[in-house]
Amino acid sequence: MKHSTERILTTHTGSLPRPRKLLEMILAGNMRQRKDDPAFQSEVRSAVAGVVRSQAQAGVDVVNDGEQGRVSYAHYVKGRLRGFGGVGTAITCPGLEAVPEYRDQVMGSGVRIPQGGCNGPVSYTGLAELQRDIDNLKQALGGLSYQEAFMSAASPGVIAHFLDNEYYPSDETYLMALADAMKVEYERLHQAGLIVQVDCPDLAMARGQKGFARLSVKDFCEAAELRMEALNRAVAGIPPEAMRMHLCWGNYEGPHHHDVELKEIISIVLKARPAGIVLEACNPRHEHEWQVFEQVKLPPGKMMIPGVIDTVTNFVEHPELVAQRIERWARLVGRDNVIAGNDCGFASGAAFTAVHPDIVWMQMQAMVEGARLASKRLW
Repeated sequence: MKHSTERILTTHTGSLPRPRKLLEMILAGNMRQRKDDPAFQSEVRSAVAGVVRSQAQAGVDVVNDGEQGRVSYAHYVKGRLRGFGGVGTAITCPGLEAVPEYRDQVMGSGVRIPQGGCNGPVSYTGLAELQRDIDNLKQALGGLSYQEAFMSAASPGVIAHFLDNEYYPSDETYLMALADAMKVEYERLHQAGLIVQVDCPDLAMARGQKGFARLSVKDFCEAAELRMEALNRAVAGIPPEAMRMHLCWGNYEGPHHHDVELKEIISIVLKARPAGIVLEACNPRHEHEWQVFEQVKLPPGKMMIPGVIDTVTNFVEHPELVAQRIERWARLVGRDNVIAGNDCGFASGAAFTAVHPDIVWMQMQAMVEGARLASKRLW
């Protein structure tokens, strides 16, 4: 993973809006069948080519496939792992439950739908689908100007968070089984020459959801430690500098007044093997948390990829504001250790697009221009 040695590099978190036709096919369901549908795969290839080209044209340095063929950043694993036929429980967000009318406006009215669960031994069965993803991205990269390419993958912890354990005797056993299964995906991405991004929103977002909402901060941190152990077990064979980890508090516009503070979990976050830390850093609930690094020193070899553009607002940040955010982080952890990013995915779920697709690319361009401004002042 390259450092910003001559200028501030730019990237993003992972998911990007899907073209309308592809989105309609995804929302029609039957994703297990669609993965082998030639028409669907043709649409995915076309979408990946388009979204990679758009990133390069916007000037983004570290690009990906935009997660174009996935239903979401986490639930895609149900098509790649054996053992998931359970019911599960629904996700609720205490911050939104406190304002039910607004909750229904954001998430839709009615009963929350369970996401499924693990009801048998977990094993990885998605190598063919994973290889298609890799091939699509590599083909799309041909002839374009970029610095590096990455691909995101769900962490053991976020899989366990959304897909309940209905089979294993304990959460620890379940997490370690997920780690051993997903290790196949992480290592294959690394072997393909891609930066591996492991998505770990459970380390922060889970604090206010499901059983974690009843825990003290201390008890939640103990649960997060277990999830970090599972992550590090899964990526033990990959060099830290070839990986980055995404951390967030839930990619939705809402009060977020129950979010755990970064200062409470930072010691756990810094134990992660991945060298890069991608985190929300510019939304109104968490922008102030750059101050944590006035007290906590970034360990050698680590890099920060703070969000400098928001992903739930249709404002286009002024490049000067973006530059100010970048410079603040550069002063704290060193300019070489900062890559500019965004707070979260622009389409974490295929249909969940708070920002209009056209505005997404306006924001991306603002990020790139802000990085140029910051670079002029930092070098």
